[in-house]
Amino acid sequence: MRTFDLAPLYRATVGYDRIADLMDRVLTGDAAQPTYPPFNIEKTADNAYRISIAVAGFTADELSVEVKENTLVVTARRAEDDSARTYLHRGIATRAFERRFALADHVRVTGAQNLDGMLHIDLVRETPEALKPRRIEIARANDIEAKAVETTAA
Repeated sequence: MRTFDLAPLYRATVGYDRIADLMDRVLTGDAAQPTYPPFNIEKTADNAYRISIAVAGFTADELSVEVKENTLVVTARRAEDDSARTYLHRGIATRAFERRFALADHVRVTGAQNLDGMLHIDLVRETPEALKPRRIEIARANDIEAKAVETTAA
């Protein structure tokens, strides 16, 4: 696999650390991406998203959802000890896990619920007023001439 040196990018830019880190993460090609637990990411509205993670066997108390520096971190730690049970077949994995999701700027977690073995995490993208497009009124030539006349008359 090819590797790219991003050092020139770091030297020539200021304030683009998150983009450079994201590129580093993508280009490392880490083949050992975790596959447990399985999850879905869906778009529920124009600026709303939902991450659904299969967490069969975990209670709400054993799950943790945190946002740290634009990273959503979902962890699960099994509380009870199953050593007293004897399984003939154990197909439901209840091992501890940590799953990370990189969040874009202005994406906020609005809630999480554990329902029927699925952990649903709702997110919304809130664009600040300063970043929203705004309409600039175009002055007409007559308006400019009228203001110039008022200014010279006064």
